[in-house]
Amino acid sequence: MAKVKTIYVCSECGAKSTKWMGQCADCHAWNSFQEEVSAPALSTKHQGYAGEQKATLQSLKTIDFSEELRYTTGLNELDHVLGGGLVAGAVVLVGGDPGVGKSTILLQCMANVSQNMPAIYVSGEESLQQIAMRANRLGVHSDKIQVLAQTQVELILEIARQQRPKIMVIDSIQTIFCQEVQSAPGSVSQVRESAARLVRYAKENNTTLLLVGHVTKEGALAGPRVLEHMVDAVLYFEGQKDNRFRAVRAVKNRFGAVNALGVFAMTDKGLKEVSNPSAIFLTRDNRAQSGSVVMVAWEGSRALLVEVQALVSESYSESPRRVTLGLEQNRLAMLLAVLYRHAKITAGANDVFVNAVGGLRLTETGADLAMVVAMISSFKDRVIPHDWAVFGEVGLSGEVRPVQGGLERLNEAKKHGFTTVIVPKSNQPTTAIKGLHVIAVSHLSELLQSLP
Repeated sequence: MAKVKTIYVCSECGAKSTKWMGQCADCHAWNSFQEEVSAPALSTKHQGYAGEQKATLQSLKTIDFSEELRYTTGLNELDHVLGGGLVAGAVVLVGGDPGVGKSTILLQCMANVSQNMPAIYVSGEESLQQIAMRANRLGVHSDKIQVLAQTQVELILEIARQQRPKIMVIDSIQTIFCQEVQSAPGSVSQVRESAARLVRYAKENNTTLLLVGHVTKEGALAGPRVLEHMVDAVLYFEGQKDNRFRAVRAVKNRFGAVNALGVFAMTDKGLKEVSNPSAIFLTRDNRAQSGSVVMVAWEGSRALLVEVQALVSESYSESPRRVTLGLEQNRLAMLLAVLYRHAKITAGANDVFVNAVGGLRLTETGADLAMVVAMISSFKDRVIPHDWAVFGEVGLSGEVRPVQGGLERLNEAKKHGFTTVIVPKSNQPTTAIKGLHVIAVSHLSELLQSLP
């Protein structure tokens, strides 16, 4: 009988140690080591999805490939985030806060897909009766969905080999356990081994696999980081519980664009697609007010109009506040320093609040110019006209740098009735766009002269 040993595994990177340590020596995470019981080495057939195949060398040019086979989910916004639909044999990891709508959207997706191909929904958190009640409440076509309440990966794969589904959902990967691993479900070893076996099955049988993942209180996916490396796509659900709108963002996608965004509205009948998200984020007050400007964002492969608001007010505390909602906190501090150095705008003694309206999270550098214009507008109490829009990156020397998708952003602004757009000089179109006045700037000094 193999000797049982106690080891400590880092929940962030999976590093192992014979004793507990406060900080991981590999990823430098604090208090991340968890106690586990080591298991005997697994046989070679469990080491990877190609473990039982004969290794052969082949020239890349001689490999015969065809266009990837895609399945539509029945939800256009989700298809857009995935790059055109689900790819046969792909593994997709879906993460998000509790109650944000992960299980809901996957049940709706399975109801659509199961009408044309065999599909299995595996739940490790809900009973079959609870799934049926939720399907009935959502009003989805559940007559062809095969459901399974099981948490042991060996039994799940045994049923999958018998039924041979084209699509399979695992809700969630943190509840699945492998019998050969002597640790609790949700631990680093269990998540890694269970995911490896599921991924191996998906690749060998060309089955599309959708995994639901829990998140930590910081918003990152729970479990080892290697889980995100094993899958083909990682989708994050964004949105506040008190806000009916949800955004699905692709942070990794081997078959489509990264940072592609899909917008949904949460209703009593499940998630409904928002076909024109720009209209949602542009619900503005008809009265002209300072501190507000519209930004043309670039999310994945399409342009999106978002209102950016700023409030620069006198501070009554010794440490003025710098608060961002939906935008990068560090970039706000940088932009305030750039404004002081190159535009002579001193806001050191002021509280500064910047918000992306609608609860959307903007990570691209193209939001710099919108943040700058909104702060200047609030600081100097100068109103930006409703039909103006901006986009561009700001450098440390005050230069306005180009961003990707310039022409597509301009066309999106024109489509929604904007007449003037402030852009980086390098993003100025070579030919004039009818009905659209483009103001090209290369430095903050030019920007200040262009503002009304």
